[in-house]
Amino acid sequence: MNCRCPPGLPVVDAMTPAVLVLVRPVTRDQVMGLSDDVRALLDATGAGVVVCDVAGLGPPGLGVVDLLARLQLAARRAGGRIRLRDPDPALHALLDLVGLRFELERQAEQREPALGVEEEVEPGEPAV
Repeated sequence: MNCRCPPGLPVVDAMTPAVLVLVRPVTRDQVMGLSDDVRALLDATGAGVVVCDVAGLGPPGLGVVDLLARLQLAARRAGGRIRLRDPDPALHALLDLVGLRFELERQAEQREPALGVEEEVEPGEPAV
């Protein structure tokens, strides 16, 4: 069976980041492989961001924090970063507690009200 590839470079959408789905349990041996996966995804897409879907990690612990810190380090060394999708609120709090800041997907910008939120206006105030 022959496969004919189109001439030229492959088409890569640099605006759509790759997604890496993380599920529990993740062993220490798998961390190196996941770090390699992050570097490979950054090289393949050229987007500079890998989205890590962390919804399947379950309750957070220091092992999860270590995993995410190592993935972020691997991404930074490759010239990119990771973004978390669907983190558990407890994971977000634990990351804040240990001082690690991660970009979250679909998070409202600072100073921007969340969608569907209306500000209260005092009676008699002019409309802006």
